[in-house]
Amino acid sequence: LLIDWINRTLQEEHIVVKSLEEDLYDGLVLHHLLEKLGSFKLDVDKMALTEKKQRQKLSVIMEAVAKCLQLEQSQLKWSVESILTKDLLSTLHLLVAIAQHFDPSLALPPNVQVETITIEVFLVPVFGPVDDAFDELFSRAPDKLEAVKKVFLQFVNQHVGKLGLSVKDIESQFSDGVILLILIGQLEGYFLNLRNFFLTPASTTEMV
Repeated sequence: LLIDWINRTLQEEHIVVKSLEEDLYDGLVLHHLLEKLGSFKLDVDKMALTEKKQRQKLSVIMEAVAKCLQLEQSQLKWSVESILTKDLLSTLHLLVAIAQHFDPSLALPPNVQVETITIEVFLVPVFGPVDDAFDELFSRAPDKLEAVKKVFLQFVNQHVGKLGLSVKDIESQFSDGVILLILIGQLEGYFLNLRNFFLTPASTTEMV
């Protein structure tokens, strides 16, 4: 609903948003949206190509939003950093606040709930070579193993999901090397010639 609302609002500017995370973090769409809805000019360049410029641009935008919505800093459920790092929850909070203020007739669905996952980064003490870090994890913090696997699964699916693939079990789905090859190709940004390996290996030889 929010994507459709943005695209309708900015139709004359020929701006098309497809992803809230990927299309709003640099401030360009937010800039156009605020100027269109608020009928005022923001004292900042339309295009911001570097992270420094994007951060400066978002600072101006966030200040304008807080002023228009008459919100104190403690009331904000978003920040420059959270928008810049493509935090979807923060982006949703920001867009809903803007929509409710400038377009109260927009039929936002009531009682929306968002499930969030907080990932805790922890360090496992390693006594010896760095290569032993996972051995230490298995022996010293086995209770953390499932959390680590969950993070790896999210990481893998974030990349192979672009090709319509889904990994649910690391042990079984990585055992033949196919997902690993495709993942490397996605991370390194090159196309893997599928004729160079067996996409559905039927034997140990084909896996090797």
